[in-house]
Amino acid sequence: MGKRTRSQRQGSSPKNKVSSHRFPASNKLPRKSDEVGEIIDLIHSPAHTAPLAKIKFDDGTISHFAAPEGISVGQNIAFGENVTLRPGNVTTLDRIPEGTPVCNVESRPGDGGKFARSGGNSAILETRMDDTVRVRLPSGRLKELPSKCRATIGVLGGHGRTDKPLMKAGAAHHRAKARGKLYPSVSGVAMNPVDHPHGGGNHQAVHGPNSVSRNAPPGQKVGNIAPSRTGRGRRKE
Repeated sequence: MGKRTRSQRQGSSPKNKVSSHRFPASNKLPRKSDEVGEIIDLIHSPAHTAPLAKIKFDDGTISHFAAPEGISVGQNIAFGENVTLRPGNVTTLDRIPEGTPVCNVESRPGDGGKFARSGGNSAILETRMDDTVRVRLPSGRLKELPSKCRATIGVLGGHGRTDKPLMKAGAAHHRAKARGKLYPSVSGVAMNPVDHPHGGGNHQAVHGPNSVSRNAPPGQKVGNIAPSRTGRGRRKE
């Protein structure tokens, strides 16, 4: 009959089992306009690859967002359209000169930031058009955004976190556990036939079709699930 596969044994999704009580705050640009806040702390968050800046405003509210390189505790951060071009200040894309590196870029005005949010990354403002701005994302892709979207000036902190090797499996285990990731991940072709549909054989390969129906039962639903096509495309002569 076989055994339950690894995906079945783990129960609910590991994404929903991460201990979120250890996360200090979310990375989101505060909805402030023409205000100045003071950085009162730079904190580490296990859920983020860049440090978070804790900002306090004059009305007593506290906000957090990913900190760019070059900011420090006690520095003032300006929010609005008329701000100086220094790392940490937040303004709309139509106020930022072309070629300026930015991070925490919003997809729609007021959404708090969606692009260039991982440690060491930044987007480049390519050109400004009427009501849109063309931004080069860290992947190299060009994306046109509304000119009233906000962004943080500067390159996000946390650069070089991947330069140091993990060295041992324990470090990789704790890194994955902090983010609720499944670790370790074993290939199905490396298992025995009773453990996985792709297991067994004299060499590691999927012996037979790798496509399954979308209505396949758990345990059989591995590989390419209801693919529209697989393999290399055939050119029509």
